[in-house]
Amino acid sequence: MSVETDSAGAETETPFGDAGDIARKRAIGRVFVGVCFASAMVGVVALLALLADVVYESWGWVTWEFLTYPPTQVADNFQGGFRGAGIYPAIVGSILLIALTAIFTLFLGVGAAIYLEEYAPDGRITSFIEANIANLAGVPSVVYGLLGLAIFVRGAGLGPVLLAGALTLTLLILPIVIVSAQEALRAVPDSQRNAAYGIGATQWQVTRDVVLPRALPGIMTGTILSLSRAIGETAPLILVGAATTSIVPPDGLRSSFGAMPMQIFDWATRPQTEFHHAAAAGIVVLLTVLFLMNLTAILIRNKYDPRS
Repeated sequence: MSVETDSAGAETETPFGDAGDIARKRAIGRVFVGVCFASAMVGVVALLALLADVVYESWGWVTWEFLTYPPTQVADNFQGGFRGAGIYPAIVGSILLIALTAIFTLFLGVGAAIYLEEYAPDGRITSFIEANIANLAGVPSVVYGLLGLAIFVRGAGLGPVLLAGALTLTLLILPIVIVSAQEALRAVPDSQRNAAYGIGATQWQVTRDVVLPRALPGIMTGTILSLSRAIGETAPLILVGAATTSIVPPDGLRSSFGAMPMQIFDWATRPQTEFHHAAAAGIVVLLTVLFLMNLTAILIRNKYDPRS
């Protein structure tokens, strides 16, 4: 704020300062915008460079044989490619793994969020539980792998099977799903709840017919994005005992299994250049699956969002 003198000699204060002060503030604003833009472009350029390198390395390798053939120890030449380096068992294993994880997560995560937000009384115990759930969302994935190894593989005696891997990934993303579901439930206005109570609806009817339909876009978006994180995890699966290279796809909950991140890791560690190309092709397949899952989350959000 600057002080100016009018024609009568009285001093007045101007709220915006003189022209030089305004120009200096505008220059600082432009510098700040430039720094923010440069910070955003660092991530974008790094992502584009990574995608370009992966696409270049995998060019000509993502074939129908690659998607439908099991991996072998030696890649044999087949129609200009290496048919032995297939990823079919890993694709099936990842799909079954994420499907089971989605079932467990929806029941446990959404159910816990509904109880904490709609039924649990406000108090120290509820606050303590919510604080611990929020803290668990930041725990490294390798810790959940150790927990799954101790509880499911050894404690429950399941062994390194598909069911143990799905339960371990459920533990990994469960805190994230609970927190995101709670935020979606909180976003529903209390006026809608009170209106339903005013016409004689019970608490379960209000939750089922009023709250859940409004919160469904946020719940499904958070759940699918959490599953997108789980499908790319490697550390928990290594600790649980997933097969690095699986020749046959899993045929049941108690069968051994492989996953795309594990197969990509195995190919990337081999010295042959051909397997490095196969690893890049596997990354393309994994990124495609992640893209489709994120696209599904966007479509679900837009379909059920009343503002769209």
